[in-house]
Amino acid sequence: MAILVCGGAGYIGSHMVAELLEKGEEVVVLDNFQKGHHDALMGGKLYCGDLRDDVILSKVFTENTIDAVIDFAADSLVGESVVEPLKYFENNIGSTVNLLKAMRDHKVKYIVFSSTAATYGEPDNIPILESDKTFPTNPYGESKLCVEKILKWCDNAYGIKYTALRYFNAAGAHVSSKIGEDHRPESHLIPIILQVALGQREKIMIFGDDYKTEDGTCVRDYVHVTDLASAHLLAVKRLRRGEDSITCNLGNGKGFSVAQVIEATRKVTGINIKAEMAPRRAGDPAVLIASSDKAKEVLGWEPKYASLETIIETAWNWHKGHPQGYIK
Repeated sequence: MAILVCGGAGYIGSHMVAELLEKGEEVVVLDNFQKGHHDALMGGKLYCGDLRDDVILSKVFTENTIDAVIDFAADSLVGESVVEPLKYFENNIGSTVNLLKAMRDHKVKYIVFSSTAATYGEPDNIPILESDKTFPTNPYGESKLCVEKILKWCDNAYGIKYTALRYFNAAGAHVSSKIGEDHRPESHLIPIILQVALGQREKIMIFGDDYKTEDGTCVRDYVHVTDLASAHLLAVKRLRRGEDSITCNLGNGKGFSVAQVIEATRKVTGINIKAEMAPRRAGDPAVLIASSDKAKEVLGWEPKYASLETIIETAWNWHKGHPQGYIK
């Protein structure tokens, strides 16, 4: 039996493929390579194509004995989603609907869905619980929440069991330094800081220093990408045991401010990274921290790379060895 990883050549997807291969799973990858990288794949049977293409989906499910799907395929830039909401609804919702149709037709009953903390919007509580209200403040989060609701109805109608994993800030790189984070354009804090360390940027901008936090800068929950991958595999194994559908948060359970991340990166790299204050960005909550108690209890998940320094160190090792990302 094989696990199909949709979007398996992307940042989190490629680490998922690596985790599955390390654990002896048979892996099939489907990616359209709009954002993914061929060199990020450490193995698996690859199909190049889009989830909205019925022909490629039929080929994938016909040529392989797939019992579970892990779905990472999505556009994920919050700012872009506000400007181009229809792009996000068409791709993020349409792709997964098409995937679910193929799963129904080929009687594949298990799916782990890559969701997001953006489903919550502005939190009422810290840490955020799965039972808290979901009121997305951008189309990206709305698209993911919509898919979660679709999954519920597909479970009800077709018996397709799901685990929706809402995670916070994925960070770090594989401990082998063979694969890591390469977005174009880069929008994530840690790789942007590391670009300053590499001399590719002059400075890192801190957007707002007057939030109600200890040092005035925004606080976020960073979780190592390999820890995320391990949670997805645990979710697959749980579904294979016949357990019910669930939704879980994935995070460190503690937050680090922008200023703390910059200082930790200076410590790890040994470089005096230049930082400059800038006005707040619209829509940035002061604090976003997950409660991952449910994932730990129900999935048996325990992050291995929880310290901020470890997360940054793995990212730094990747970026030092791949200063231009996957471009050779």
